Amino acid sequence: MANSSSAAPDAYERLALRVQKIINSTNAQKAKAALIFRLPDEPVDEWERLLEEIAENDNVTLAYRDDGGVQIFWVVPKED
Repeated sequence: MANSSSAAPDAYERLALRVQKIINSTNAQKAKAALIFRLPDEPVDEWERLLEEIAENDNVTLAYRDDGGVQIFWVVPKED
């Protein structure tokens, strides 16, 4: 029995994990940018909640594209 003690992740957790993998990918980290799309089976309200939470971070910019994608850009602040 694999992982029977923890409940299956809900829709929001699955969405957040998927987007986190995209943002943490080598290419996205090099570019300090990632392009994300909502999948057809992902609830719109959960998608909007995730985007709001991402936008709350300092040094992060969201750009909404005509094709439904959202481009995320971030700046890593310089250490003093």
